[in-house]
Amino acid sequence: MSVAVERRDLDAAGLRRAASHSKDANAARRMLAIAMVLEGRSRTEAAQACGMDRQTLRDWVHRYNEEGLSGLSDRKSSGREPKLTPAQMAQLAEWVRTGPDLVEDGVVRWRRIDLARKIEREFAVVVVERTVGKLLRKLGFRRLSVRPVHPEKDPAAEQAHKKTSPIWSPAPYPKPSATGRSRSGGRTKPASASREP
Repeated sequence: MSVAVERRDLDAAGLRRAASHSKDANAARRMLAIAMVLEGRSRTEAAQACGMDRQTLRDWVHRYNEEGLSGLSDRKSSGREPKLTPAQMAQLAEWVRTGPDLVEDGVVRWRRIDLARKIEREFAVVVVERTVGKLLRKLGFRRLSVRPVHPEKDPAAEQAHKKTSPIWSPAPYPKPSATGRSRSGGRTKPASASREP
């Protein structure tokens, strides 16, 4: 069953003018199809001329009747739901900053695959490595380059070693003697050597 174009605030010429000024190519095609219907063309002919099938044109006529020209534009998708909540994202950032626990996580340095496993274990959310990379970029991390720390590191022993170790500095270069050099830095011959015998 066909649907009639009930909205009459624009005639066929008005729809064509609106289509010519529209920056939305898809909406403009729909305006032209409805204009053709108002001019008396068949729905099949109008749909084919504007790159759609008859059922699709029928759906757009419904939208036009209800919403006018604004109904002929594509509705923006709200997008996918984020994989992690803001609280979970904050926890992920904390994991990256503090680094892994060897006993709990089994690694001394984070890789994306390790973080994906931890996210699944802690949050029951399955993510692939690529998604972990996107989440890290969103948090401002470019690379997982935190230096690994040995699990048996003793900060007190490290400080004691620094206090007892001599401070190394390179030996000073010997100053060249002022004699035997010209102002340009090259060696000069004694005056007697430059004379002819």
